[in-house]
Amino acid sequence: MKSYDVVVIGAGPAGATAALMLARAGWSVGIVEKASFPRRKVCGEFISATSLPLMRELGVAGAFLARAGPAIQRIGLYAGNTILTADMPRPPHGLEAHGRAIGREHLDTLMLARAAEAGAEVWQPWTLMQVEKTANGFVCTAVSKHAGQTRALRARIVIAAHGSWERGTQPTQRLRYPSRASDLFAFKAHFLNGELPRELMPLVVFPGGYGGAVQTDGGRISFSCCIRRDYLEQCRRQRRDVTAAAAVFAHIQASCRGVRETFAGARPDRAWLSAGPIRPGIRAFRRDGIFAAGNAAGEAHPIVAEGISMAMQSAWLLCERLVAQRDAALSGRGIEEIGRDYAASWRGNFARRIHAAAGFAHLAMRPVTAAMVLALLKRAPDMLTLGAYLSGKAQPLRDLRNADPV
Repeated sequence: MKSYDVVVIGAGPAGATAALMLARAGWSVGIVEKASFPRRKVCGEFISATSLPLMRELGVAGAFLARAGPAIQRIGLYAGNTILTADMPRPPHGLEAHGRAIGREHLDTLMLARAAEAGAEVWQPWTLMQVEKTANGFVCTAVSKHAGQTRALRARIVIAAHGSWERGTQPTQRLRYPSRASDLFAFKAHFLNGELPRELMPLVVFPGGYGGAVQTDGGRISFSCCIRRDYLEQCRRQRRDVTAAAAVFAHIQASCRGVRETFAGARPDRAWLSAGPIRPGIRAFRRDGIFAAGNAAGEAHPIVAEGISMAMQSAWLLCERLVAQRDAALSGRGIEEIGRDYAASWRGNFARRIHAAAGFAHLAMRPVTAAMVLALLKRAPDMLTLGAYLSGKAQPLRDLRNADPV
């Protein structure tokens, strides 16, 4: 039986951040990831400037900036025949001014490699089948995806950093809910030879959903969207001869001039990806003794493009408390206090943008309210800058507010 101070479930941005931080602080870390890297994933790919101080602290900012797409200086809105743009809000305190986008196949591979270099032991592709609580911590049962081999991993602490829409047997994984018309399904693809301005990231609003586009690495445009289940079913009925993703994209192009113009001469770079249903919101920060980070703890509607930033930042908030109180954490004496402090800090940093994102999403997905908001924005386009600010684009993580740029 392998023994660690901590086992991390999932090697996405949250899990790799947690593993890297703890391994650099001298903890013995095992990280279990079910997929082989590099892997593509449904994601908007944008990382806000507010996460760059964290990335510098982790030692990955240089590699990220070298690979990522151009700096995003303007926010936009594509809805119907309307195209609006405004300045992206700038973070305070002299921090880097603009975020960038990078494919998850590159980001996740980079982050996990740095965690391994710091000393974390990577179990990949392995699936965590069971977590059993014991008197001295946990016993995690993992199964190799390729060989079918089973291993038991003992840990004092377990951090769940898995995806939010993945069902599983762990207490932090989602239950099976009844289907609802309002369930959201996500689609994503990369395109080559599109006409999106390099510095612009437009929000796309269409009947039944919302999406966004951004220039990412390798000269590609990343387009991702969410659509309600009832509208998705309409799209599939109207276009039975194509895939669900192609039907949704045709629906968006038909209703949005900005998307038609951006992708008129573009071609997809590999197949569409899909995921869902996704249900944004705040979840439990600790359940049955297992800490949650990233989307397992909570996520905003993708309309605000803050998923990667929030995942990495939430892992940072948890792990800086574990590192600062290592003896109390590993002995179990201080776990409850650490959990309460982490939950309070998480809410203080992210609760407002969770609620703001939910408000934006519900306004965008309802044709009547979307038309009202669009009329207002036409009169005052700078309100796009305010919306981006409320979504977290210029609000540094409080615990890193005074970090020095490198």
